[in-house]
Amino acid sequence: MDNSSTEEEEMTFSKEIKEGTKKSHSAAENTSFVKSFLRGVISKDSYKVLVADLYFVYDAMEQEVRRLKDHPVVGKINLPELERVNNLERDLRYFYGPIWRGLIKPSEACERYVNRIREVAKDEPELLVGHHYTRYLGDLSGGQILKNIAEKALDLKDNQGLYFYDFHKIDDAKIYKTKYRSILDELPLTESQQNAIIVEANWAFRLNMYMFDQLQGNGFWSFIKMIIGFLKSITNNWRRGK
Repeated sequence: MDNSSTEEEEMTFSKEIKEGTKKSHSAAENTSFVKSFLRGVISKDSYKVLVADLYFVYDAMEQEVRRLKDHPVVGKINLPELERVNNLERDLRYFYGPIWRGLIKPSEACERYVNRIREVAKDEPELLVGHHYTRYLGDLSGGQILKNIAEKALDLKDNQGLYFYDFHKIDDAKIYKTKYRSILDELPLTESQQNAIIVEANWAFRLNMYMFDQLQGNGFWSFIKMIIGFLKSITNNWRRGK
């Protein structure tokens, strides 16, 4: 029996997207902002700006996913138990007070991110899967670690300012992630669409990196590197699909 053909048959879409975004995932984890965060070196001012940016990103994504609930692909990832906007609103109310809506605005990097989400939702809705995967699976995987770090570093009590990380509708994150990957594997996608989603997921990681780096004051050069990295990922995925 040909082992290589067996391995190829077992390469599901969820495995493909994980493998295809591995370098981008590692790069995102190694931005200055994230490395500082993981060491517990973060100010409350920076953190609440991050929470505000995340609010705009998730608000755009969740609006578009709900709007496209009848789409054959996007409808499958319309999963209310994952939604973050209500939790982020609670955190923003804690950090900025009751008139928080009038006190926050998206950073330049966040605006690019939101614009990209709106653009793909309009023109190629299935590409939203790449953004959905990048954000929500990351939140489920590393969120509790970041929550514990933020709680200690910022001296936050009783979950105040930390509701973003609270997935109270999900009993077991590990089991749920397995379910989520199964949903990805069952999406009605062509090979070309799968490859395009993997490219888009890499773009999503880079948009996150740009947002993180702007918090560190390195926005311009981060964006230039992001564009170069994205072009490389397109080339690599094109070669893989040949």
